[in-house]
Amino acid sequence: MLNFATIGTGWITQSFIQAALESKQLRLAGVYSRSAEKAKQLADTYHSLHYYTDITEMAANPEIDVVYIASPNSVHFKQALLFLKNKKHVICEKPICSNMAELEEAYRTAEENGVYLFEAIRNIHTPNFQILKKKLDWAGPLRSAMLPYIQYSSRYDAFLKGENPNVFSAEYSGGALVDLGVYPLFLAVGLFGEPEKVSYHPVLLRTGVDGSGTLVLQYDGFVCTILCSKVSHSVLPCEIHGEKGTFVLADAAPISEITFYDSHTKNPQVLSTAQEAKDMVYECRTFATIIEAKDDLQYESLKKWSKAVLRITEEARRQNGIVFKVEV
Repeated sequence: MLNFATIGTGWITQSFIQAALESKQLRLAGVYSRSAEKAKQLADTYHSLHYYTDITEMAANPEIDVVYIASPNSVHFKQALLFLKNKKHVICEKPICSNMAELEEAYRTAEENGVYLFEAIRNIHTPNFQILKKKLDWAGPLRSAMLPYIQYSSRYDAFLKGENPNVFSAEYSGGALVDLGVYPLFLAVGLFGEPEKVSYHPVLLRTGVDGSGTLVLQYDGFVCTILCSKVSHSVLPCEIHGEKGTFVLADAAPISEITFYDSHTKNPQVLSTAQEAKDMVYECRTFATIIEAKDDLQYESLKKWSKAVLRITEEARRQNGIVFKVEV
């Protein structure tokens, strides 16, 4: 069993801890926060013997095998390097880095130190994603896809009052595409591969990042359109349209329901299976298994997807002059 530690005390960190413990492959060995009170509270909640307010002290602990990073986007790279150089495997929340230059250096550092670097993106590790990928040819030649992820942010009200929450800040590498759009984007890359051409049409906020946007991915013979927003809400499903049929997904993440409609009969066929309520358990199992089995083949596949997604989001930002502070 691998010992893991965490950075961050928010709901996403707690969700990861719960899923990691449920996987039976990871054991909580420490938590970090700049706030001693928050660190202790989190450690007590999940029965960890150690909590840290000094990140370098945690990085130096030889009993920690893996570190999960859920800090603001802009510091993912710096923190990942610290742990990779201390020969810890790193699981970094999406987006893994702010740009490709950071990501390439992080992967080089991981390789030099004989450890793995993973991007925590939960939907592509689930059984229902595997079902969809396996059955995709049922649709025949693909002609279009519409993959929305439109969810009103609980932090947008504060933004409207004049505050600058991390998720809406260029200082912290925020914006709708890198925060929510990456879920359907990973679906597209995982199912269709890297597109031939990318075009992004954002609604820019006063901070210079996108509050919402439409990402168009051009493939040979079809177009995939991704809608993302943190300033509005939608109940639209995801759809993948082929000449022989259409796949309908209730959501991009989690992929809870998949239904296939034959183009001729229009009859629905449910393909999805029941999944764990804490669906992050699947990524935890994947990462732990890769580490324990030294499965470089699967690791390289995940690296390829993370690189493709980041190339796309970086190009989308370049087209629209969205520049993060770490790039200035």
